[in-house]
Amino acid sequence: MSQPASTPRRRRHLMDPNNPRPQVQGGMSMTSVQKWVMSVLAVTTIGHFSAGLVIAAVFLDTRGVGAQVALDLIAGLVGVLGVAAGFLIHGRRPFTPWLVAGLIPAAIGLYYIL
Repeated sequence: MSQPASTPRRRRHLMDPNNPRPQVQGGMSMTSVQKWVMSVLAVTTIGHFSAGLVIAAVFLDTRGVGAQVALDLIAGLVGVLGVAAGFLIHGRRPFTPWLVAGLIPAAIGLYYIL
């Protein structure tokens, strides 16, 4: 007796033109990716500028600490503006509790200055 002819099993790793794979939903749009890249670049660049001002304030050679504290306060303001810029790029309100994160380099600088 001979075996009945059966259809060959479909291989899973090959594409079946009669049964295409479903499209994946939920990808990010080009505008969304551009916003994220721009906000990350803005926040890190401004954050590094703020940290540089803190380092300059710590190593400033003056007799009093007034100039060092003033430069450190400017660094804190720049850090807060950097965090606000990240929120503004995404179209959100810039007044948020996350603004305190911009003061972290200035707080570290005040610790070393005072």
